[in-house]
Amino acid sequence: MSVLLNGKALAAKLRSEIKIKTEELIEKYKKTPHLVVILIGDDPASQSYVRSKERACIKAGIKSTVIRRDETIKESELEKIIIDLNNDDSVHGILLQLPIPKHINEDKILNLIDPKKDVDGFVYENVAKLNKGQKDAIVPCTPLGITKILDEYSIETKGERCVIIGRSQIVGKPMAALMLQRNATVTICHSKTVDMKSIAKEADILIVAIGRAHMIDSSYVKPGATVIDVGINRVDGKLTGDVFFEDVEPIAGYITPVPGGVGPMTIACLLDNTLTCFKRLEGKIE
Repeated sequence: MSVLLNGKALAAKLRSEIKIKTEELIEKYKKTPHLVVILIGDDPASQSYVRSKERACIKAGIKSTVIRRDETIKESELEKIIIDLNNDDSVHGILLQLPIPKHINEDKILNLIDPKKDVDGFVYENVAKLNKGQKDAIVPCTPLGITKILDEYSIETKGERCVIIGRSQIVGKPMAALMLQRNATVTICHSKTVDMKSIAKEADILIVAIGRAHMIDSSYVKPGATVIDVGINRVDGKLTGDVFFEDVEPIAGYITPVPGGVGPMTIACLLDNTLTCFKRLEGKIE
């Protein structure tokens, strides 16, 4: 039987620490860290995510503002919103909730965000810094949360074989960069990978972020492996991951549940990134 990687409990601990840090920063700088989220359209999942982020900010003592706009918004209007936020000294973090409408150039809009206010770590400057291994990179929240889980449970990465299923800019690619920095041997699998099952089964650490419910069963997993499930899917009204938990759990060494694994850590790391941006902007820390 595997060890359950309790992201919910770890996130609660981190959020308590962040609340204390926030109070200390407010006392020191006489300003409150401020995160602004831009939400375009009425996608139910995005609405839910934004509500969760807003509640988490308030509990941590971080000011939260949500700018809501209809999905018919013009690209030029969205550009102006971001430029105004960049120039607003009271704003320390800017998050554009994805996905955004197809008529808007996502890369162009994301890269208008001031890199020092880029709490998601999606702006080119932060992506480049992460891939170069620079310590001042803002790291995307989900991969950052996964590294904190690995650290909390003292899971060794040096020299270990890490297989990542999924090559998105949000999880797969930044996760690979982080694991390389931790001296793991990294392979990324994706929809065009030949014989993915054999590759996955060689992994000491298997990180799954492919967006298909229960795709990974025990036939993909080496006995004793650490299995990190990033997937969030809704099946018959219930949240479930990309990993078939009941099938994999008996043979894995460590495994994250869904819900209660990576998800809560993502929001905790968003708060942490907001404080990092605040300190750099207010304390002029480079």
